[in-house]
Amino acid sequence: MKLLMPLRVPELAPSLGRIIVPRRQQPPWVPLDDIREELATRVLELGGEGRAAATREGDGDERARILETTGRRAWAAAWDHAVRRAAGRVADALDAGLKHTARQVRLPHRRLRRYLLTSAEKRAIAARLGTGGATFVAALDALDEAAARAAGASVLEKDAHAAWQEALRTVARRLETAWLALETEVEEERLRWMSESETLAAWRPALWPIFVVWVPLAVLLVWLGLVLGGYVPAPAWLAARLGF
Repeated sequence: MKLLMPLRVPELAPSLGRIIVPRRQQPPWVPLDDIREELATRVLELGGEGRAAATREGDGDERARILETTGRRAWAAAWDHAVRRAAGRVADALDAGLKHTARQVRLPHRRLRRYLLTSAEKRAIAARLGTGGATFVAALDALDEAAARAAGASVLEKDAHAAWQEALRTVARRLETAWLALETEVEEERLRWMSESETLAAWRPALWPIFVVWVPLAVLLVWLGLVLGGYVPAPAWLAARLGF
């Protein structure tokens, strides 16, 4: 009878690095620390759930649960959730900045809609923020392979178990890399949309209504005032109406 090697989930916190303890000169222009902390918490929870399942390991179901809890789907879900939240926050911040600029230049509300982000642009932001996860996805592929070998590894196949543990730590390190790339891309989004904000800030109301409507109206009112004051003779049609 084959005696399977017990699965032991390694401690992942040291491999998360700057996701847990950020080291940066200045914070991102959009607050992201709560999203970063949520991502770190979720990863640590996955490790804790895996270790809890390992204490109950006694059959194939518990073994499969350990691998599923720490597997590709759980890691990818945590990362995708963080990317969506960060993208939504960036989009909201960009829209808020555009609205603030629009109020400063007194842009009509109906024209503001042309400047605000569309759904397609928001999806594009999310896609760009997630591009730094390429090495993370590659690490997940390697984790799948290592998990498949560890699932059936016997006590004599310690190398398969060690490779699986190292694959988990590698995924955590690549997640750190992906998050740092996301923070860099957030700054790139600010620069990318700066020209849009500058264009909006340079907007000025059109002057043609002043010359087409208000100048002639002002001239007419001045002339009418002079007529009523007796400084200018009134035309016959106006004199008849006014009883001059």
